[in-house]
Amino acid sequence: MSEFKTIETQEELDAIIKDRLARNTKTVTAEVTKQYEGYISPDDAAKSKKALEDKITELKAQITEKDTSIADLTAKNTAYETTAVKVKIAREEGLPYELADRLSGTNEEEFRADAKALSKLITPQEPPAPMFNGESGKSNPTGTDGALLSVLNELSK
Repeated sequence: MSEFKTIETQEELDAIIKDRLARNTKTVTAEVTKQYEGYISPDDAAKSKKALEDKITELKAQITEKDTSIADLTAKNTAYETTAVKVKIAREEGLPYELADRLSGTNEEEFRADAKALSKLITPQEPPAPMFNGESGKSNPTGTDGALLSVLNELSK
């Protein structure tokens, strides 16, 4: 054992206390470090939070961009499908290809009904009745009609 030495000055006491405090601080620091091992500091937590928020914002922007792209492609696909149905119905109803785009409606039944109505308008029908007997190719009319017809023929020459 070491021999007890009496402390005679303040400087000696300060040195002894300083030495004891350094050992104690080292022990406490080691225990606290071991106890909170795996935890991050508040500064590191703030940095990590900011990085995560930035990543979330970036991912939300990407999702919005993808949603917009999907909506555009879906709209284009719907337009192509509608055009294909119109062309098919126009062909089945005997309409020219150029008129397929003119069909109106929201579904296949409405397109078909419109195509049938349009087909009736453009399909050749019986020629109209002659305006007067001279157009029919029959013999010349007699009576008042004949007289009027001959005057008309004279004037048109």
